[in-house]
Amino acid sequence: MINSKTKLSIITVAYNSQSTIRQTIESVLSQDYDNIEYIIIDGGSTDWTLDIVKNYKDKIGYFVSETDDGIYDAMNKGINAATGDIIGILNSDDFYPNNFVISNVVKTFLNRGCDAVYGDLVYVKQNDASKIVRYWQSGMYTIKKIKNGWMLPHPTFFVKKEMYERYGYYNTDLRSAADYEMILKLLYKRNINVFYIPMILVKMRMGGASNSSIMNRLRANKEDGLAWTKNQLNKPMFVRIKKPLQKIRQFFLKPKV
Repeated sequence: MINSKTKLSIITVAYNSQSTIRQTIESVLSQDYDNIEYIIIDGGSTDWTLDIVKNYKDKIGYFVSETDDGIYDAMNKGINAATGDIIGILNSDDFYPNNFVISNVVKTFLNRGCDAVYGDLVYVKQNDASKIVRYWQSGMYTIKKIKNGWMLPHPTFFVKKEMYERYGYYNTDLRSAADYEMILKLLYKRNINVFYIPMILVKMRMGGASNSSIMNRLRANKEDGLAWTKNQLNKPMFVRIKKPLQKIRQFFLKPKV
């Protein structure tokens, strides 16, 4: 049951993240909401990541460093370990832009009685997080939008743990699009109650795995199509073309703050 003292679990997946993970951790620990369970799943880093994490060990609820079967396998480990009623996933290249993100998220769950929430995201330069490159303004979810290739920014997606328990974890058969498959499954197929928070919830550094090369982008685009198939859904015509086209406007929009 969601109330003003609800526990929220935040999962950070990391691998050789020495240059960014400190900011990620501190953005979580600086939140003004006081019932956060922080989970870090490391894929067996060989740089200084583990040394940085150890500096915060007394504030981390669960930590493991071991080889895994990719980012979505690591996310699943975190979900399985989580004891919170709500789960958010903040990867080691991402961070919260202010200290009231989580309190706003919990307040929205409480006031709206929803199963999940999401918001807006900005991409920032890899080496200068103060410089905004793209603005992902999500807008309200509709069935029509998702048929036209709409996707919400996954790092802003907070979900009741019972939704994962009821409908399943991330599909590790997909290497780049399991987050998209999850959105299709929960929002479109299962029609869970989701609410949009019209504010920037996460800042993400450019250079994610699916966008790091043309080959990775092509593979991700192919997997976008598979995400519909794996959910036994009729794939809308041209959705694989429309989905990447959705990103173009992000380069022209400017956030108000």
